Amino acid sequence: MDLLRHLGHFVVVARELHFGRAAEVLGMAQPPLSQSIQRLERELGAVLFDRSQRQVRLTTAGQLLLGEADELLAGERRLRNLIDQVRRGELGVLRAGVPPETPAVTLRALLDALAARAPGLDVDLHELTTAEQLRMLTEGQLDVGLLHQPVDRSGLRFGPAVAVPVGVLLPRAAPLARARHVELADLAGLDLITAPPATAPGWHDHLLAVCREHGFAPPRVRHARNPEFLFGLVLAGGAVAVEPEATARREPRIAWRPIAGTPLVRRTSAAWPSRAAHPAAPMFGQLAAEVLGRDEPPPGPATIAPAARPWPVLFEAGEVVPDHPSGVVQS
Repeated sequence: MDLLRHLGHFVVVARELHFGRAAEVLGMAQPPLSQSIQRLERELGAVLFDRSQRQVRLTTAGQLLLGEADELLAGERRLRNLIDQVRRGELGVLRAGVPPETPAVTLRALLDALAARAPGLDVDLHELTTAEQLRMLTEGQLDVGLLHQPVDRSGLRFGPAVAVPVGVLLPRAAPLARARHVELADLAGLDLITAPPATAPGWHDHLLAVCREHGFAPPRVRHARNPEFLFGLVLAGGAVAVEPEATARREPRIAWRPIAGTPLVRRTSAAWPSRAAHPAAPMFGQLAAEVLGRDEPPPGPATIAPAARPWPVLFEAGEVVPDHPSGVVQS
């Protein structure tokens, strides 16, 4: 028996106290409505309407049921709305991974976009390499991740890929930094600084293959896990890095020069498990592509109130505070 459906019929009849008018409100014929009420009465073992007079009246049992039925039906609507929000990826916890080198402004823009699209979604963000994300996605410890292609892994679905050209990072005082473009062959004799192969094996192998194909076979490949160490090795001389332009913006003593012919492009896309995927994963992938596709995420103040954001704490650098002696608090 569909108890909630019969309760819904009962509430309308109880409000109208007329089976004909109630049937019109419900958009159904009167005989099926009467049968629905009779089935409810049999199920509950109580008479709900007094039909002995020309006017339909609620019995004591009917009066008591009316208040309970309203609450039950309201609870059903709340439950259905809740599950619908979960199905659309607007509620719950989303465990997401991003590469360690992701700029702060990019993270800020992505989290703001998620907060605007799904204010009730709690984003549990993790800083992970592509290899770490692949392992955690496979083991069910991560719902979605931003991966550097190429990735050879079955059982995953991918969002739109964003292609970002990479260029050469050089000390600003280096002679090659005077050119508008750099040929890879011009880097012959210099070491190459890049992330360890274990962090993103596909990209590491692709990078070295393209460099050698274009006349740059570095005598030594040096590995840097974080940007500060990478910058230190570049500034020390004798080595270069091949990275997106956004990386160079962190260090004013570093120059970024595009590679002639753009033979190297880093493609990044979101990935999530093909089976039992989190409902919010495709939305994350689409928003990540939109944010990563911008030349530079807008650095202005957020438009989402801090309480509405899907992460607990965000430190704002350079936030103006009138009561502070300098007027500015630096994080």
